[in-house]
Amino acid sequence: MAQRYYRIVSKGGFSDTDSEKEVSLRLEKLGELIRYHNDLYHVQGVPEIPDSDFDSLWHELIALEEKYPNLVKSDSPSTNVGGRSNTPFAEVEHRLPMQSLDNAFDIEQLHSWADKIERRLDGNQKISSWVCELKFDGLAVSIRYEKGQLVQAATRGDGVIGEDVTDNVLTISDVPKSLRNEFPEILEVRGEVYLGIEAFNSLNRSRESSNEPIFANPRNTAAGSLRQKDSTVTASRNLSFWAYQIGEIKDASLENGHYETMQWLRKLGLPINEHARRFTDFQDVVSYIESIEGMRHDLDYEIDGVVVKVDDLVIQQELGSTARAPRWAIAYKLPPEERTTRLIDIEVSIGPGGQATPFAKLEPVFVGGSTIGTATLHNADQVIEKDVRPGDLVVVRKAGDVIPEVLRPVLSERPKNSRPWKFPSSCPACKTHLERREGEAATFCNNYECPRQIRGRIEHFVSRGAMDIEGFGEQRVDLFVSEGLIRDVSDIFRIDFDRISTMEGFGELSVTNLKNAIEEARSRDLGRLLFALRIPHVGITIANLIAENFSDIEELKKAKIHDLEIIDGLGPKIASSVFEWFMSDRNISLISSLQNLGVNPRSELKQMAESEMTLKGMTIVVTGKLKDFSREEARRVIKDRGGNSPASVSAKTTYLLAGEGGGSKLDQAEKFGVSVIDESVFSHLIENGELPE
Repeated sequence: MAQRYYRIVSKGGFSDTDSEKEVSLRLEKLGELIRYHNDLYHVQGVPEIPDSDFDSLWHELIALEEKYPNLVKSDSPSTNVGGRSNTPFAEVEHRLPMQSLDNAFDIEQLHSWADKIERRLDGNQKISSWVCELKFDGLAVSIRYEKGQLVQAATRGDGVIGEDVTDNVLTISDVPKSLRNEFPEILEVRGEVYLGIEAFNSLNRSRESSNEPIFANPRNTAAGSLRQKDSTVTASRNLSFWAYQIGEIKDASLENGHYETMQWLRKLGLPINEHARRFTDFQDVVSYIESIEGMRHDLDYEIDGVVVKVDDLVIQQELGSTARAPRWAIAYKLPPEERTTRLIDIEVSIGPGGQATPFAKLEPVFVGGSTIGTATLHNADQVIEKDVRPGDLVVVRKAGDVIPEVLRPVLSERPKNSRPWKFPSSCPACKTHLERREGEAATFCNNYECPRQIRGRIEHFVSRGAMDIEGFGEQRVDLFVSEGLIRDVSDIFRIDFDRISTMEGFGELSVTNLKNAIEEARSRDLGRLLFALRIPHVGITIANLIAENFSDIEELKKAKIHDLEIIDGLGPKIASSVFEWFMSDRNISLISSLQNLGVNPRSELKQMAESEMTLKGMTIVVTGKLKDFSREEARRVIKDRGGNSPASVSAKTTYLLAGEGGGSKLDQAEKFGVSVIDESVFSHLIENGELPE
């Protein structure tokens, strides 16, 4: 396949001095690329590039066509929607075209759109209200009901012809097979089929346990699942659906506004997203978008923007549509969380436990709110499976606070001289032979004295969440290790402050502050110490679970494996890992050294559990955005007080603690008859162990 360099190459666009021939060639290239990527996205469900890069292509095409209308071709992508190719499914002609949406990429463009459509109206007309809806990252479908019964479902396709996926849509539990209440003779509903994040993760866990390849992301998985020939496969994927628009309708009098129409659909039994809002002031629209940007990662499904619509249906009709999109709606695209950049090289880092992890050195790219120059590749198998190579154009992702990772190469852009990358055989730091442990995907340097491991162990030990010793940044750790002041974590508590005071950059105050920080660390809780020691499979949550069951390190040293296995939440694998760690002479020697240096913490968690178990026996699920807690903090409080806090609501749930934007868990609570409480009630429950009267 010929290389398809799809990103904007016209540095600032075409100038008036460019020949129409050059512009025409660029328009032809843009058309080819957009059709190519449209087919991958809408038809095959396997996009090569992120939405943000496709949007760049589209924005350039529209800008050039507006500037050079005489060069617009009849087959331009701007005249149609989506894509259509050979398919095993029967064709369905949409009675009303399923159009796409124009995009706004910043607030200025959004205001410009609003002003533009206001000017198109008769002087006596005014847009009195706007509706904002989430823009779901799924697959658009049309569902047709006749006399209240679902008779047909189709994909959007090219906007005119879609695919008949009725049997597969019938397996989606969110989609009612029959409408309730007073339904019209004919009702066509447009909406989005999607795969929730938890459902996606659960599916991948299941596939991983069965040694099946895991799926890349929820959107692609949803698209592939909906286009299965075998509907039982679709049924197993736990797809969901949101309705957001009416297409054809017969024998029904609609409400005056879009928002009210959606509430009417809800009464008929169709799922309408709870985050839809109506506003009379456009500034409130802007504020809403900003709020959604802040909470997008709290949702159990992926979104890539907010759709803004004129509420009044009469005004919608008057504004009309272009060939591909309604004038009365626009999609405000949130900052991209996936971007493309060049992979310069692949290198290997050595972690504190000796794990050798490949990572990509990238051309710096702004994504997910920050500029990144490196991204993880996880392990050797992932490099092979993704087939990423130095020189590739790659898609990188950074969602929320997640570590940046390389998702996939853009194969159509691969250099002709490309060669697969090979994992090194020796440690880049100490040249020790790297070993892959049986049954594990990870590769290890087994030299405990490897300088990278020493630095990594110390950096982790002093970090926040562990022993939290201020004044020990990466640079100081490097300095102290290279100067021979520290060779193990116990050396931190016997460090030579007299020598440090003679070193450049260490005044009296900084030495005093460092001394005080180390002194404070001697009294850290047992859970923190266990986490700081980097026991395999023991993160902060597991460390705190263990600390709840043992009063101090001495008691834990004497524990039998059975004592660990009976701890709720550990499991035999983690219990075995902890037991074996405490059986190691080297580790016991380290613990003894720490104890001799005054580091002998007790378990604050166990002490509290004995006196303040106000939530003992309760199962409390947390959802939405809380004011006084993060969700993780709320869960920690619940567990500290003797309760459980699973991720999902069930019949065994005692209470649902709900903040703003509770989402689908509120529906689950209603289904199982679970009481919903707010933060004020939760605070009372923590203190008293019962609800307020």
